[in-house]
Amino acid sequence: MGLVLDTVGKWIAAYLQKEIPGYRPFTPSDPEHLRDLIEEGDVLLVEGNSRISGIIKYLTQSTWSHSALYVGPIDGASEADGEPHVLIEANVGEGVVSAPLSKYFPYHSRVCRPVGLSHEDRVTVCRYAINRIGFGYDTKNIIDLMRYLVPLPFPQRWRRRMIAFGSGDPTKMIC
Repeated sequence: MGLVLDTVGKWIAAYLQKEIPGYRPFTPSDPEHLRDLIEEGDVLLVEGNSRISGIIKYLTQSTWSHSALYVGPIDGASEADGEPHVLIEANVGEGVVSAPLSKYFPYHSRVCRPVGLSHEDRVTVCRYAINRIGFGYDTKNIIDLMRYLVPLPFPQRWRRRMIAFGSGDPTKMIC
């Protein structure tokens, strides 16, 4: 049964990841200002334009559908043009990966800086995230979300109880 749920979850994830054409950011981005502003430990919130982004924005009543942690340049991880990977994120279908900052230049984004954390604490969080690169994405969460959203012949209060959020596997993440 676990293999079937994983396969269905991956198929649904691929469908939900498709981008919606015609996306225009709410506000124009300023890539150079973003590069100068962002620091280790900052969280980059992004308004995505995929099907799943629309669902996340609807359910959370938020502009933001994705987040990534800025960790600074990661040794050995860069684009073909030499741009370093500086973000850690968990993506459906990919798991925990690193990415360059330029990936989100076309999108409406916001930087959130942690308050009350020392520089050492932020570095510790960044190291922890870097060590999680390669972990899987918890696709079981997609199945759980569908069970919650699809109107089954059960009262809503029972549907909430039927959900066992996530796989419970500590090596799988969601964003």
